[in-house]
Amino acid sequence: MPTRRKFIVHTVIGSSSILATCKAAASGSAEINKPVVLSTWDFGFPANAEAWKVLDNGGRALDAVEAGVKIPEADPKVQTVGYGGYPDRDGHVTLDACIMDDQYNCGSVMFLEHIKHPVSVARLIMEKTPHIVLAGEGALQFALANGFKKENLLTPESEKEWKEWLKTSKYQPKMNIENSSFNKDTLPGNKVNHDTIGMIALDKDGNLGGACTTSGLAFKMHGRVGDSPIIGAGLYVDNEIGAATSTGVGEEVIRITGSFLVVELMRQGLSPEKACYEAVQRIIKRSPAKAKEIQVGFLALNKNGEYGSYALQKGFSYALTDPNNNKMTDSKSVY
Repeated sequence: MPTRRKFIVHTVIGSSSILATCKAAASGSAEINKPVVLSTWDFGFPANAEAWKVLDNGGRALDAVEAGVKIPEADPKVQTVGYGGYPDRDGHVTLDACIMDDQYNCGSVMFLEHIKHPVSVARLIMEKTPHIVLAGEGALQFALANGFKKENLLTPESEKEWKEWLKTSKYQPKMNIENSSFNKDTLPGNKVNHDTIGMIALDKDGNLGGACTTSGLAFKMHGRVGDSPIIGAGLYVDNEIGAATSTGVGEEVIRITGSFLVVELMRQGLSPEKACYEAVQRIIKRSPAKAKEIQVGFLALNKNGEYGSYALQKGFSYALTDPNNNKMTDSKSVY
């Protein structure tokens, strides 16, 4: 007949075995797809190529995502990120960006003018200041004090389109807007979409990192800031669970703290795709009529290198690079 002492011993041993199994999985004993990098939209394809140079050489996810998103930031043909971005309704190109590492360290810039690489300014804020966010003139002062060059970011092409818009001054964001001047030959399928670029990565050491950068909605009100530079909205990284980023109409993402929500849903055991789906459903539940008229998409990656996405509307695509893939993928959508 089993004694109470034997029952306790067996229970402790069984619990220890379960705990050991969980620790082994968390430490990488289970098969993990790594390194891997994901980014939103078709211009994420060349961005991933730059990030992969870092990851393939054993570098940190943080370094990879910064290097990756700097590609569209510097490309004048990408009119929703960095240099060449559409101005606000007053003709100012204002940029937002954030970055986050595997230790909950993060940095952000909002309403930054004249600096081509806001993501790098965000990283310096993370590494060199006690703050997380700098905005406007203060962000510019910090950037210039740290060696960044002041530049005119308004290209002739974007200025021309802004002046054309001024004739009607009608503000109506377009879903999955295409940039016909972008080099389609560099992308698989000759598909060209553009918006915010959010990038998330898992490196060979099993650590996560993420970055998000944008020039915001075209012809927005002067001073408008969307979800992209807001930690928890446009980007969130939790090295125990996973990372997520978003794209689309930032106001709707902010209302549900979208990227943080996706990561917390993965914490509850949902797959990356299912977590993104549930976040999209949260937007629909809050405002079903409006959700049919706008685009919001989420992209997620967990600690096992599993990934997924979901969007409100068809048209959202993301770039994937891992040891076995280098491709564009169309996201699933509700509508």
